[in-house]
Amino acid sequence: MCALAKDIGIDLGTASVLVFVKGKGVVLNEPSVVAIDRNTGKLLKVGADAQAMLGRTPGNIIAIRPLREGVISDYDMTERMLKEFIHKVCGVQLFKPRIIICVPSGITEVEERAVIDAGIQAGARKVYLIEEPVAAAIGAGIDIAKPDGHMVVDIGGGTSDIAVISLSGVVESSSIKVAGDQFNEAVVKYMRRKHNVLVGERTAEEMKIRIGCVFPKDEVETMEVKGRCLLTGLPKVVTVSSTEMMDAFEEPVERIMEAVHAVLERTPPELIADVSTNGIVMTGGGSLVSGFDKLITARTGIHTSVAENAISCVAEGTGRSLDWVSSLQDGTMNLSRRKQMN
Repeated sequence: MCALAKDIGIDLGTASVLVFVKGKGVVLNEPSVVAIDRNTGKLLKVGADAQAMLGRTPGNIIAIRPLREGVISDYDMTERMLKEFIHKVCGVQLFKPRIIICVPSGITEVEERAVIDAGIQAGARKVYLIEEPVAAAIGAGIDIAKPDGHMVVDIGGGTSDIAVISLSGVVESSSIKVAGDQFNEAVVKYMRRKHNVLVGERTAEEMKIRIGCVFPKDEVETMEVKGRCLLTGLPKVVTVSSTEMMDAFEEPVERIMEAVHAVLERTPPELIADVSTNGIVMTGGGSLVSGFDKLITARTGIHTSVAENAISCVAEGTGRSLDWVSSLQDGTMNLSRRKQMN
C-alpha cells in the first residue's frame, strides 16, 4: 500500500475522537477517554472500553479524559491515546502517515505546538492543523473557496466555535469553552439545587440526549432519573420534564448566544448580507440538543439549520482537506491560516 493511501484526518475532540482515512471515510469514532493502572502507569483501555470505566473504577485504576475544553490537558496520555487509535486504524505499515488534526479556532501557538508534537510522537510523518469551523463547513458541504460569507456554529464537547468563513479562511470567529460538557454540568447543578439529588455525569448526558431542549417543545417530555438523595444519602428516583431541562441549560445557552451575536456584530456588512441569505449551519454533537436551530433563528432572524451529519461533519471536513496537503508550501502548519488554497 502506498504512503498516500493512509493519510488520515483526526477530529481530536474533548468528548470523542473521530478518524477519517483517505478513500474510506470516517473509520473510528470513540470517546476520548484513557484508563490506566495508577501503580504501574500501564495503559489498560482506550476509547469506549475506557469510558465504561468512568466513575466505576477500583482504587488502582483511573479513567481520565486527556483533553479538557478543546485543548490537551494531559500531554502524555493524549499522545498514548492517539498512538492507540492510529495503530487501530492503520495497523502495521511501512510509511508513516501524514495527519491533519482539527483544533479550536481560539487555540494559542503553545497549544498548537502541543498538538503537533503529540501527533509526531504518536507516529505521524507530518502533522497539519485545521480550525474546527473551517473543517465543519467543508464537512457540511459548503464551498468555502468562493468569495461568499458562510456562518458555522460548531458545538462540541469542550468548546463552541462560531465563525464566518469566506475565501477559504476565517474572517471573524469566537471560540468559547462552553459546550456539551458544560450542559452536563448544568444538569448536575440543577438536579442538586432543585431536587436535592446527586446524579453522575453519564446520567446527565443521557438526560440531555433524551429530554434536553433549549426551545419549548410541542409536547412536554418526561424521564425518570435515578440518583442519590443529598438529605438521606439513599437512592432516589425523580421525574424530570423537558421544560425543567430548558431552565437547567439557560446559562450555557445564553453564553453561546452571546458569542453568536458578538461574531455577527464584528462581521463586515457585505458578509452579513451573505450570511442572512445563506443561513447559519450548526455542527457538532451539541447542535443536536432539541430546538437549538429554532432558538438561533428566533434570536438572530437568520434561518439556521443543523448539518445532516452533525457529529461526523468536522472529521469529514478534516479528511477532505487531505486533498490539499500535497499542494501546500513547506512550513505550512495551520491550513486555515495558509495564504492561498490551490
